Amino acid sequence: MLGSVLISAAAADFSTPRGRVQDSVDRVLEILRDPALDRDGRWLKVAAVIRAGFDFRSMSQSVLATQWKKATPEEREQFTRYFSQYIEDVYREKIEAYAGQEVVYGKEVVEGDLAAVDMDIRTTTTSIPVTFRLRSNNGNWFCYDVIIEGVSLVANYRGTFAAISRNEGMDAIMTDIQQRVARYRERHGQAPDGGPGAAPESH
Repeated sequence: MLGSVLISAAAADFSTPRGRVQDSVDRVLEILRDPALDRDGRWLKVAAVIRAGFDFRSMSQSVLATQWKKATPEEREQFTRYFSQYIEDVYREKIEAYAGQEVVYGKEVVEGDLAAVDMDIRTTTTSIPVTFRLRSNNGNWFCYDVIIEGVSLVANYRGTFAAISRNEGMDAIMTDIQQRVARYRERHGQAPDGGPGAAPESH
C-alpha cells in the first residue's frame, strides 16, 4: 500500500504524467530520509505533497457517483474536504512504515487528457505493482485514482459509500466519513478537524 501515497507535489515538470509521478515520489522519499525532521514535521511535508498532487474533487465525484449529482454544493465541498483528510490519514501509517524499498517505473500510457503510469515497489522478497491514473488540467497532471495490486482506490470507496447511500442517503455518508477521519486523527493525537488534510486544493 505504500505506493498509493507516493504521489503528488510541487514538481519541476508536470507536463508529462511520468514526470509528475517521478518528481513527487522523489520528493516524498527525500522527506522520509531527512534525519533532521521529527515524525510530525515529516508528515506535514509529506501531506503537502499529497494535497498538491491529488485531484480530490474528481476523486470525490467518482466515489459518490450518482449521489454527487443529488448533493448540494455545500455537501460536495464538505465531503471533498473530509474525504481528502481520510485518504491522507489512512495512508499515514503506510508512509511511516517505509524502510528503503526500491521504486521501479514501468510504462506510461497517455490517451488525450487521461494517462496511466506503472510503478513497482520492490523489497528483497516481493514486488507490489502500482498504477497511477492521472488527468491533465491546463497541461499539468494530477492523480485521480491509484491501483494497488489490481485494486482501485476509487472503486473500493465507491462501493463502500454506495451501500450507505442506498440505505440511508447523503446525511449518513457525511456522518460516516467524518467518523472515519475522527478515528484516525484520535489515534495520531490530532484535532478532529484540521491538520494536514484540512484544506485540499482544487485543480
